[in-house]
Amino acid sequence: MDEKAQLSAEMILLIGAILVIVIVAGTFIYDITDSIAGNITGIVDTARDSTINRM
Repeated sequence: MDEKAQLSAEMILLIGAILVIVIVAGTFIYDITDSIAGNITGIVDTARDSTINRM
């Protein structure tokens, strides 16, 4: 019975570590995506403004 408890504890620890890695990676990817979206928005706004000024 003690060996099953040890296996369960290791599994819980492993799942917890994987969950932390996923959350950290998700936060990092979210920041990169937000930065790219801001850059694209800036480019579209500049292109729109310059196109309107040419008319």
